[in-house]
Amino acid sequence: MSERDDSVMDGELVEGDLLPAIPEDRAPAVPLAEEDPDAWLPPEAEEDVRAGIPKDTSRAYEGDMKQFAAWCDKVGRRVLPAAPQTVTAYLSHLKRTPRKRTGRPYGPATMDRVIASIRSSHRAAGFEPPDTMGARKVVAGYRRELSEAQDPAATQKKASPADRAVLAEALSHLDRNTLVGKRDAALMLLGHAIASRGSELAPLNWPGSFTDLPDGGFTVRVYRKKRKKWQNVEVQPDPDPLLCTVTAVRDLVAALAHEGHTKGPLFVRIDQWGYMGAEMTRKGEPIGDPDGRISINGASDIVSRSIHRTGLPGKWTSHSLRRGLVKSARDAGADIVDIGRHGGWDDKSKALIGYIDEEDSTGDRNPLSRIAKKAAARTEEPT
Repeated sequence: MSERDDSVMDGELVEGDLLPAIPEDRAPAVPLAEEDPDAWLPPEAEEDVRAGIPKDTSRAYEGDMKQFAAWCDKVGRRVLPAAPQTVTAYLSHLKRTPRKRTGRPYGPATMDRVIASIRSSHRAAGFEPPDTMGARKVVAGYRRELSEAQDPAATQKKASPADRAVLAEALSHLDRNTLVGKRDAALMLLGHAIASRGSELAPLNWPGSFTDLPDGGFTVRVYRKKRKKWQNVEVQPDPDPLLCTVTAVRDLVAALAHEGHTKGPLFVRIDQWGYMGAEMTRKGEPIGDPDGRISINGASDIVSRSIHRTGLPGKWTSHSLRRGLVKSARDAGADIVDIGRHGGWDDKSKALIGYIDEEDSTGDRNPLSRIAKKAAARTEEPT
């Protein structure tokens, strides 16, 4: 996953990009029928391919394939190349087998990812991917069963939207006189303002990612990872000083400068004693960005921790900020096309429409309500 708040990825977008996720000591059970003298990559090309795969995506696929390989060992089936019936049987197994951690089987969305993992690993290993029509029918039937039973697992879990009202409540629980409070406030407000993912917030630098505007605001140069595209996003001052992104970012920058940090990562690690960019280690080895930059998961943790303090129910992650901008803008009457372009969505994005909850089209936004109002206005017109 590109972010922890996403429980599933679109496998077709990355299919064919992943190198094999089979343990190194496991050779394909059936060799290629015909060896192609050109079917190999030099080390630098393999490195370039790996660089194009998000780390979390790679880890998710590797985990899927390791579990698939273990199941194949247990039931005596071939891993690579897998027969279509093997993949179908495995998905049927996943549908019926509770996981130790949750006590429930995988959901349909995760099973879709498993299918993509298997197909991707086959391509990377030089095999034609197995026909997965049967496996997909298993998932489709499973999704239908869950839907008819009104089981929440039938739908993909989404991050709850952190709109202006949610942010105002969360910010009221922060001590914005501290460096940590200033950082957390700036991160949440900026994430909402530019409709960003955690993976787009963490790389931002000061002053390199920002350009001042005449009205006192600034533009943020952000790399939209999903679209592989740079975008300059305008952020204007807000009349509410507590919710003003510009003020929050400048307050953080001033506090960082007071600590001697005048350029580089905008959002840095801060330990429990308030030390900035504290070194992190695992098993005695240093981990994390050596410049002290916060991680993607760290950004998500800030959002989750800050909003959970309020007691508001929901699934709160860094993606809540991206969804929250959509809700805030819709509540303000912004056009959906303008929202999409501001947030870096494609004009034909289905994901953007998916962020608009059913309740957002009720009440005054209900099409029937609008029709009735227009009809009422016509009847009141003088004849």
